[in-house]
Amino acid sequence: MLRSHTCGELTKKDVKKTVELAGWVHSRRDHGGLIFIDLRDRYGLTQLIFDPKISAKALSEADKLRHEWVIKIKGQVAARPAEMVNKKLKTGEIEIECEAIEILSKSKTPPFELSEEKGEEANEARRLKYRFVDLRRPKLQQMLKTKDEFFQYIRKYFQERDFVEVQTPILANSSPEGARDFLVPSRLHPGKFYALPQAPQQFKQFLMVGGLDKYFQIAPCFRDEDPRLDRHYGEFYQLDMEMSFVEQEDIWEIMEPLWIEVTKKFSHKKLVELEKDGSFRKIPWRESMEKYGTDKPDLRFGLEIASITDMVKGCGFSVFKDAVKAGGVAHALKVDSGAKFSRKEIDEITEVAKAKGAKGLAYITVKNLTPTLSLVRRGGDNLTQPSPSKGEGNYELQSPIVKFLGDKLSQAIVKKLNAKAGDIIFFGADNWKTACLSLGAVRNDCAARLGLKDKTKAAWCWIIDFPMYDYSELEEGRVDFSHNPFSMPQGGLKALENKNPLEILAYQFDLILNGYEVSSGAIRNHEPEIMYKAFEIAGYRRDEIDKKFGAMIRAFEYGAPPHGGNAPGVDRILMALNDWDSIRDIYAFPKDGKGKDLMTDSPSEVEERQLKELNIKVKKD
Repeated sequence: MLRSHTCGELTKKDVKKTVELAGWVHSRRDHGGLIFIDLRDRYGLTQLIFDPKISAKALSEADKLRHEWVIKIKGQVAARPAEMVNKKLKTGEIEIECEAIEILSKSKTPPFELSEEKGEEANEARRLKYRFVDLRRPKLQQMLKTKDEFFQYIRKYFQERDFVEVQTPILANSSPEGARDFLVPSRLHPGKFYALPQAPQQFKQFLMVGGLDKYFQIAPCFRDEDPRLDRHYGEFYQLDMEMSFVEQEDIWEIMEPLWIEVTKKFSHKKLVELEKDGSFRKIPWRESMEKYGTDKPDLRFGLEIASITDMVKGCGFSVFKDAVKAGGVAHALKVDSGAKFSRKEIDEITEVAKAKGAKGLAYITVKNLTPTLSLVRRGGDNLTQPSPSKGEGNYELQSPIVKFLGDKLSQAIVKKLNAKAGDIIFFGADNWKTACLSLGAVRNDCAARLGLKDKTKAAWCWIIDFPMYDYSELEEGRVDFSHNPFSMPQGGLKALENKNPLEILAYQFDLILNGYEVSSGAIRNHEPEIMYKAFEIAGYRRDEIDKKFGAMIRAFEYGAPPHGGNAPGVDRILMALNDWDSIRDIYAFPKDGKGKDLMTDSPSEVEERQLKELNIKVKKD
């Protein structure tokens, strides 16, 4: 070994030991004949001192050193003078009196400073281009270390419960998961393609048919989706798990203790919004949409949406009345202390609603309460005089819509929502989905403006009872799967044959953490006839199903156990628990916001001979 110790382990108990250290020059200070070097490796910093009284040769070599040069030193551990102790460092009580130095590697001037403050300020594109330098920052190294410990903990958890980790294929077939596949052309089979798996969905179901009743895998998944704050481009990792002979409650009972312990071990957050028995809340999808305006609600704050459809269906405000008459709804969102929003802020919030399809955003600002007066007796005589009734009366309301609603209806809405002076009420009147989504976006935006997203809290919940089908976004009037096509419909074949497809619920569920969807799961459809019927409703012919999912159909014909599972996105969970700024930093070598690897210049063009081998021609504009 080139070193006897690391740069983060020596303390006062090691004084007078002769040691060898190796690492990077973090900083250099010349103090008139003495040179101080902070030497860094991934374990920490150690201060070196080069003194001509100890070694003039070592001092001469140290005079050449620059930032990020790689060196090896030999010297004796000495206690720092009391006034020079650095309490912020584990090694802050000692320094190394260097007797010898060897320069192992020189460095160009780094493209940016590596101190945490300056490193964060560097342009992201530059940091990603020089990622091998950026990775030297302690923050990134700690992230990678935490991720490693996180994965180890997960593996241990499942192995202790008799799950078997299995690696499923990377070269797979294309599947209708909803996102774009990464296609891999086959050299041996011209004109045909593999697909990198969006998830090991079919393979884990094959494992269940094969009798492996408890499977898990920290699985790489590949989707050609646009990147965003909580979604890395191209590739990500999920904790894939599946169990046989279970109902959805059995899956929740396995997963919830894991995430409770992970929250305690890998974050400083307090668990909130748990049920009395300590389990996660289970919220039906429709209730979540109507109450929170989203199927991934952030439960760290209230701000619940309420229906006022029945109250306004015959009102004088045409926006509300016409929406209800057309089969839509009217919803209201009370925001505590929201009356302080400026006109500019309300305009910005309105744009948030419009981005979800709303035509506009009506609101009422609640001002001072004018109490109702009642007659009370005074003293021992029979005289009466007016006195304010506690908590009763009319509020002063400011809004262009009050004159259309009328004061009586406006006050009734205020009362229903338990609004008080200083609050604001926003309204959404449209088709059900748009009204829900637009006010859900407003709810989220207002919570951010008011500082309600408490970073000390972790609010987990399950969203359950998803609709099996919805109208297709690509083809008007066509019914398509709204979620995972391999899920078991509630009611089985009977429901598929007799119910309106849009009313059929599925045994599907999502796991939510602080407003992030961190997992999807389901009880699977394991019966061929139910699968044929489910896909038939979505417009697939029997021969198409056999062609696309022939292997799964064949597998189910040979005795398939009831089974189900879920696949939490471990990178996203780690990001949410630690409030890290971007999911990209959780990866050692991430893609940028456009899906490019700036360090290796990927994706790149390939040679013509490679394309010829694959029977591919590139069409250039």
